Amino acid sequence: MSARVPSGAALPEPPSTGPTPPVVPRASLEPNVKALGAVSLLADVSSEMIYPLLPLFVTTVLGGSATMLGAIEGLAETTASLLKLASGWWSDRVRRKPLVLFGYGVSSLARPLMGFAAAPWHVLVVRMSDRVGKGLRSSPRDALLAASVSPDSRGRAFGFHRAADNLGAFVGPMVAWFLLQGAGMPLRSVFLWAAVPGVLSLMVLAWFVREPVRAAEPVRRASMQAKTSDAPNGPSLSPAFWRYLAVLGVFTLGCSSDAFLLMRAGQLGVATALIPVLWAMHNLLKSAASTPAGSLSDRIGRKPVIVAGWLVYAAVYLLFAQATQAWHAWALFGAYALYLGLVEGVEKALVADLVPAERRGRAFGLFNFTVGIAALPASVVFGVVWERWGAQVAFGMGAALAGAAAVALMLLVPAPKRN
Repeated sequence: MSARVPSGAALPEPPSTGPTPPVVPRASLEPNVKALGAVSLLADVSSEMIYPLLPLFVTTVLGGSATMLGAIEGLAETTASLLKLASGWWSDRVRRKPLVLFGYGVSSLARPLMGFAAAPWHVLVVRMSDRVGKGLRSSPRDALLAASVSPDSRGRAFGFHRAADNLGAFVGPMVAWFLLQGAGMPLRSVFLWAAVPGVLSLMVLAWFVREPVRAAEPVRRASMQAKTSDAPNGPSLSPAFWRYLAVLGVFTLGCSSDAFLLMRAGQLGVATALIPVLWAMHNLLKSAASTPAGSLSDRIGRKPVIVAGWLVYAAVYLLFAQATQAWHAWALFGAYALYLGLVEGVEKALVADLVPAERRGRAFGLFNFTVGIAALPASVVFGVVWERWGAQVAFGMGAALAGAAAVALMLLVPAPKRN
């Protein structure tokens, strides 16, 4: 005789028919995400052993001007942007890991050659070669990262990747500072030693990063459709994505090379020997902010986080225009790190949200192209304005464009559905 279940009582659950699926803790990250983070960390140690010393090297050791520095940085980033566009498009049709490996390899070989530069144009050649490698790897790597995680953890994954990248950007200047101050090594020798972490990044990439499985037939069919029936950029790239790129372009026009911030720090009285330490502190704070910002965007959406970051950028540039003392530079570099921590990973996560999986390589190529192609006029114009009208006017111009872009993002780009 069966027992009656009292009214309102919970019914017993039926017996399990199989093993309960394991609950994946939120703290876990895919192995590919961790491996790509390690690759970026080591590559940035190599890059940032050199980068914060470039303004001093170009303007003092080699006798270049602020305009020359802006031209070097702008042309280098434009070179990278053109290749990011092409490599992103191509990575939708072939395996992505070989492109990423080749790109990191080119940069690792070119970067230490800075130690042999004897004129500003030599620096330009090395920087452009380094950026060729970056252009070849960035869009395929971002698409590889997006394919390695679920949509609900995409912001966190990109934030983690940026955190690892920025941690490398902290370690690199500290290594450079130790070699210069502790070991008494010449500047050019520091550039040569940057080859070591670059080679290590290639080893990690080759051994530990895996290519996510893609269904070959749907990708091939999508590729054929793109060649025959699609508009030049494909109908699956939505109007919202194009509006996002336009707004991003406006913001980037006011976002000059960080080399100018380092020059400004020197103007404000930060000692040359402390410039790598300042840059290292800045990157450590970026690293600390990136993963929480990405996780926050998974919960509240990408747009509020990006808008907040762009407004912080505008405020920092306005304050850089008015700064008068060395401690102002230290404080403002900390605030600038907050801006980058908020937006670097989240801007890329928004790209992945706005486009379908089979077009992500192309979309990341267009994203990176937009950011990079605007870097040339941004850096060159900033350098010219600085020389003719002073740092205050140049920084005010950047702040105005950032504020306008933040308003445009709120009004013109709808919140996407994640796919």
